[in-house]
Amino acid sequence: MKALLLVAHGSRRTASNEEVRALTRRLEGQAGDSFGQVACAFLELAEPSIPDGIEACIDAGADQVIVVPYFLSAGRHVAEDIPAEVRIKQEQHPRVQIQIAPYLGAASGIETLLLDAAREE
Repeated sequence: MKALLLVAHGSRRTASNEEVRALTRRLEGQAGDSFGQVACAFLELAEPSIPDGIEACIDAGADQVIVVPYFLSAGRHVAEDIPAEVRIKQEQHPRVQIQIAPYLGAASGIETLLLDAAREE
């Protein structure tokens, strides 16, 4: 089973973390058969953590986990912190394929999404 794990920074504001959880539910509703599970995790300040999120996907039966960084630019978190967390889980679960997808700011179609958002009134 393939799982999608949306990874956000995390916030002290509960409402911000809830926005990520709501987005995760919307993704799950649109994923169809592409992903057997869609979940979210946070780098810091909220639960579940990235390692716990990956572990939950594996516990649910995932043999492939696609980690999607919900970040706009390739700062330290995208370039170093998230890969470090993923590397640890990959070493613990060598039979599970754990991949990091392009972060949101580098994803194809981001230009169209931003233009669409700017056109909304």
